[in-house]
Amino acid sequence: MAESLSLPLIDLSSSDRISTATCIRQVLFLCFHHPIPIPVPACMDYGFFYLINHGVDDQLLENVFDESTKFFSLPLEEKMKLALKGNLGFAPLHAENLDPSSTTSKGDSKETFHIGPLQGNEGHLNQWPSEDLLPSWRFVMDKYYKQVLSTGKKLSSLIALALNLNDDFFEKAGGALNPPFGVLRLLHYPGEMGVSDEVVYGASAHSDYGMITLLATDSVCREKLKQPQIWEDVNHVKGAFIVNLGDMMERWSNCLFRSTLHRVMPIGKERYSIAFFLEPNKDYVVECLPSCYSESCPPRFPPIRSGDYIKDRITATYSAS
Repeated sequence: MAESLSLPLIDLSSSDRISTATCIRQVLFLCFHHPIPIPVPACMDYGFFYLINHGVDDQLLENVFDESTKFFSLPLEEKMKLALKGNLGFAPLHAENLDPSSTTSKGDSKETFHIGPLQGNEGHLNQWPSEDLLPSWRFVMDKYYKQVLSTGKKLSSLIALALNLNDDFFEKAGGALNPPFGVLRLLHYPGEMGVSDEVVYGASAHSDYGMITLLATDSVCREKLKQPQIWEDVNHVKGAFIVNLGDMMERWSNCLFRSTLHRVMPIGKERYSIAFFLEPNKDYVVECLPSCYSESCPPRFPPIRSGDYIKDRITATYSAS
């Protein structure tokens, strides 16, 4: 049985941005000796936090869940008309395996639908359900995507401050989010798992791939390299996002900030979740941030193009299922 965990709360609306950035640094800083002098008041080392007053309308979020439920309730043959193309669209049960090292023969027990950038070269790749079937679907998803993208960009400026960078670093000086690459991921976990001798996961143990994730609920393992792994359930906070950083951000920060292992376990009933992944644009080269290395602590990872890194991780997820 996993222990229950209450995460720190970060208020995106706070006028004291320096204090908020300090709190984020406190939450995300990896608890071990590191020669980069970033002051940490009291390292809690969660890797996840609640984000409140984030600016996404409560009614809009409810509408997204409603529309998501309608889509996943459609017959499989109807959903498969929108099967993944270029990693956007629908993926059926067991299409993914987020833990390639798992001994289970099936992939994860979930259905997903991915929506990518709405504008630019990527916008035309999105797939949309027929308006005859779901007349409000595209309008609701479009509106939500724009709001949560705005939230992610505001949060990125606080993360920049937490890393002793200018608050506009990711959008201007670095150019990573100019433009950003965001993916909205709708998830449906079925209630009935069937009879099996194997352990079944809604989402097997993994850390996210990219920069910032804003999502619903998960079970968290704080120390991903420690064995045996100890899992802690995350309590639900109404109206709050759960935020974590992905492996790209860990790489970018030279392991000053960590990604966190997490998973979704079956709960015996249907569950719907919404995740938003904020990534650098595909052509951006991710290399160690200027505040995250020194002569005594050189960069640990070579530069890599953001799009190549994410593509390789996604390909491994689907080929392992």
